[in-house]
Amino acid sequence: MLAAGAALVAVLWHADPNAAGSVLPPCPFQALTGIFCPGCGATRALHALVHGDLAGAMTMNPLLVLSLPIIALMLARVAGWLPEGWHGLTRRLSDARPWAVVVISYAVARNIPLEPFSWLAPG
Repeated sequence: MLAAGAALVAVLWHADPNAAGSVLPPCPFQALTGIFCPGCGATRALHALVHGDLAGAMTMNPLLVLSLPIIALMLARVAGWLPEGWHGLTRRLSDARPWAVVVISYAVARNIPLEPFSWLAPG
């Protein structure tokens, strides 16, 4: 798991998804439909985070950026790195039902072309 994370960081450090002809592909869903999916901007957000640009990452995919600590907690639980007292919290955070509501709502909201919803579209 650590090796995969390190490889991802290395790729994102060297490959710029914002550059023309980047080896990192654009979102295929958005390219086909013109609609932003919940993951649109995720690669650019992670690239910005790897380079220490939190504000830039938030303009690309705020849901991903805000979810990263939760994802890290859940991965730490799966890896056995969390104390027993944290398992109840991470079990509740692992419930897919609230996440489905959040992700679907986010996908709809980021495609509404009015302020403040347009702030959710990838910058």
